[in-house]
Amino acid sequence: MLMDPLADTLSSLKNSERVGNLQCNTKPASKLIGKVLSVMNEHGYIGEFEFVDDGRSGKFKVQLLGKMNDCGIIRPRYNLKKQQFEKFEKRFLPAKGFGILIMTTPLGVMDHKSAIEKGVGGKLLAYVY
Repeated sequence: MLMDPLADTLSSLKNSERVGNLQCNTKPASKLIGKVLSVMNEHGYIGEFEFVDDGRSGKFKVQLLGKMNDCGIIRPRYNLKKQQFEKFEKRFLPAKGFGILIMTTPLGVMDHKSAIEKGVGGKLLAYVY
């Protein structure tokens, strides 16, 4: 039984990446998972991905590039103000300017660098480096 589909998706991506696979199929699919994958795609951690409707909840086919060292979910989902980005960067990322924090904001799902530029806060979802 799946308790957190986003965590399951990120762990399957990480495991497939470590084994050396070039493609990973993750299910179930949701809008949130699709938006997180698009942020990872924008930053070059994964290649193209596509939604496949299997008659149930669907699944994503993700092309792996071999550029991801680690990724994971952030639990609990911390509320983040504009002034607190550096604190959580130090906590979840290995070095300053290395990797991204993925967060949900009133303007949509984005990385922490875009949120700093736009001056919004939100809730932390995941980290990738």
